[in-house]
Amino acid sequence: MTPSALADLVRSSAVTVLEARGLDTGVLPEQVTVERPRNPEHGDYATNVALQVAKKVGMAPRELAEALATELAAADGVDTAEVAGPGFLNLRLAADAQGEIVRRVLGSGDAFGRGDALAGRKINLEFVSANPTGPIHLGGTRWAAVGDALGRVLSAQGAEVTREYYFNDAGAQIDRFVNSLLAAAQGQPAPEDGYAGAYIDDIAAAVLRKEPDALSQPEGERRETFRKIGVGLMFEEIKQSLHDFGTDFDVFFHEDSLHANGAVAQAVGELKESGTLYEADGAWWMRTTDQGDDKDRVVIKSDGDPAYIAGDIAYLRDKVQRGFDLCIYMLGADHHGYIGRLKATAVALGYDPAVVEVLIGQMVNLVSGGKPVKMSKRAGTVVTLEDLVEAVGVDAARYELTRYSVDSGIDIDLDLLRKHTNENPVFYVQYAHARLASLQRNAAELKIELDPEADFSLLTHPREGDLIRTIGEFPSVLSKAAELREPHRVARYLESLASAYHKFYDVARVLPQGDEAPTALTHARLALCEAARQVLANGLSLLGVSAPERM
Repeated sequence: MTPSALADLVRSSAVTVLEARGLDTGVLPEQVTVERPRNPEHGDYATNVALQVAKKVGMAPRELAEALATELAAADGVDTAEVAGPGFLNLRLAADAQGEIVRRVLGSGDAFGRGDALAGRKINLEFVSANPTGPIHLGGTRWAAVGDALGRVLSAQGAEVTREYYFNDAGAQIDRFVNSLLAAAQGQPAPEDGYAGAYIDDIAAAVLRKEPDALSQPEGERRETFRKIGVGLMFEEIKQSLHDFGTDFDVFFHEDSLHANGAVAQAVGELKESGTLYEADGAWWMRTTDQGDDKDRVVIKSDGDPAYIAGDIAYLRDKVQRGFDLCIYMLGADHHGYIGRLKATAVALGYDPAVVEVLIGQMVNLVSGGKPVKMSKRAGTVVTLEDLVEAVGVDAARYELTRYSVDSGIDIDLDLLRKHTNENPVFYVQYAHARLASLQRNAAELKIELDPEADFSLLTHPREGDLIRTIGEFPSVLSKAAELREPHRVARYLESLASAYHKFYDVARVLPQGDEAPTALTHARLALCEAARQVLANGLSLLGVSAPERM
């Protein structure tokens, strides 16, 4: 019996209790909360449903809890139901009912934990979207890990997710990038407002290899050569870095296309005609303050040029026209103002503001030897994705970046992530998986076959029960991670599952030794271990982290 199945049982039992007394069952929540108590002595699970609804139906909470306990104690799979305190209900499941979780995992395999809560939703997930003016820095690297994991989590709940990279190939930053390339190609120092680093020299040299006569071209043609080739080379490098990091996109959307195909002019023109924009000081403005922005924003500047938000308007319009009913933007720590701005854009276009969600990620810092790491070998002024991967590897980098809420800043201890000890979270989880895979190999050598129909009523040790219950939590963890857009919940869950397994392994021998013959308990424990391995593999896959079979 999974936690969700138990929650359904508690609710149906509460309906029976209330109906028998002629009381209103409409007061019951759609989803009854069933949680594991902090103290295992209080039971396997606990619920406060009696406290939630008793006063609404005119009963004392403890009286309702006692009636509910009587009903549940008679249900199949429930061993005991006891009232505690003012009306809490502590439940213990029969061992065979708990064992159903193991059977379900083995039957579902890779699909265990997945749900359909977001079935029918078409989600555009935009993340990273770093300007093509340099390698991806640590903030973008965090989004590459978290965004990819979030896409996997949303898909696992039935959503149709399109991963999109907004390629900022228009605007002043591209001009500064081109100026920097030209300076490097001519052997001059980088402009004061330009970009510096070995990568600029590398790209400038690559442009000249492709177009040896570029510097002798007329100025306008020369700039266009360096812009087109240089930006293209930088973007290809960014895409390759992301691919090597395990993050691939379905769509690379070019900002410049919105201007070139007239989408910006059309969207702004429609808003002018509808009266959504207002004119002041020779410019056209949007009332973004209506959606929480600190000030209204200029859409068309007084010189007639579009401001950056004009592209945002056309871009959101394009997304909705492509059929997306939810557009998630994952932005950096300095983009808080975009929440109100994008909500206001949705309203201006006639959409429900809920079509837009904005996640803001906080800063990432690297620490080694107790000191901050600030300089990149190649980018000079910032630490890049490649620097982090070179230091600790893809798995450790992705896992560490994903295991924290995006609301919090991260100090990544490179020395810790290089350790092959239980102090290193990704090693701790991966080692648990490798240990379990080794166990299955050893069983195969002993010719002990996995039996999904083993007698799980034999799994009565407290550590066995704890491991089973932890395995059973995976679907609800995944559901909550998708609902709250928090893939770090999956990482933290995997650590608790690895801990439950290691504690089980310390007290419960699985395979026979010497001349011993396998017993029914052997088969039950082996199936339990395979269920734990499967869930660890499923969870690591959702984070884009490998599940090694040997370490």
